[in-house]
Amino acid sequence: MSGITATGQKRLVLISGRAHPALAQQIADELGSDLVPTDARTFANGEIYARFDESVRGSDAFVIQSHTSPINEWLMEQLIMVDALKRASAKRITVVAPFYPYARQDKKGRGREPISARLVADLFKVAGADRIMSVDLHAAQIQGFFDGPVDHLFAMPVLLEHMRNELDPTTLTVVSPDMGRVRVADVWSDRLGVPLAIIHKRRDPLVPNQVSVHEIVGEVSGRVCLLVDDLIDTGRTIVKAAEALKAAGAIGVVVAATHAVFSDPAVELLQSDAIDSVVVTDTLPLPEHKRFEKLTILPIAPLLARAIHQVFTEGSVTSMFDGAA
Repeated sequence: MSGITATGQKRLVLISGRAHPALAQQIADELGSDLVPTDARTFANGEIYARFDESVRGSDAFVIQSHTSPINEWLMEQLIMVDALKRASAKRITVVAPFYPYARQDKKGRGREPISARLVADLFKVAGADRIMSVDLHAAQIQGFFDGPVDHLFAMPVLLEHMRNELDPTTLTVVSPDMGRVRVADVWSDRLGVPLAIIHKRRDPLVPNQVSVHEIVGEVSGRVCLLVDDLIDTGRTIVKAAEALKAAGAIGVVVAATHAVFSDPAVELLQSDAIDSVVVTDTLPLPEHKRFEKLTILPIAPLLARAIHQVFTEGSVTSMFDGAA
């Protein structure tokens, strides 16, 4: 029987979708557990089927899925797995979505737009999820979209440890690539004890994925700049920011991001001369064609495993971060 047995009948079971099986296996290894054998397949017409090969009755179940491309397929698979768990009498079901799907559609910027992040939360709830666990939500308000506990984890401790070992704080400046990331960048600068700079950019609402970088607020000349963001999608924003920093006299630009979405042409753009290195976590799978020489990938499984253990043992997830964010 897979899983960890605690006092009484409480049993932890780990379920993995097919999007990022390596991450789920690493989480299981960290917990000294096994993944529940699952028959998951896609029929010829595109419909998804999932069945667990052992009983999950009365269990504390965690369904792990990374929402990479094709995102709608993996979202549907996770919903179907949650439904299967509910109908198999799992006692509590936690959706583990390290990268929350549709997180960037978290508000109405213009009329007749959806709030898709809220829709996703509703879908999880209707499917039978009792709680959601995610890493570095694009907007903290997404926690309020789900009617139940949301464990909002932060990759900052993982990234910070790497940066402390690699960068000299005497010449370092933390940079927020836009106004929306200022609060996060501010925490980074506090933690590292280094100055903060902000790039003020404007985006044309009618042209997707196009950014025009404007002025830099703060001193970056002669300094190594650490650009921090929650995700890198096409890479255009971050490359334009890096180019602006180099043009302003920065002697180095290091990019740190939690989620490596890396939609085309990100891999090509991130190899720009304006960027010296890119550091990400493996919340999303990164196949060989999305990897390049300047890229460092840090494991997120230990963080997720600790959070799952805290939830399972009714411990405190917040205490893991010491008020880090």
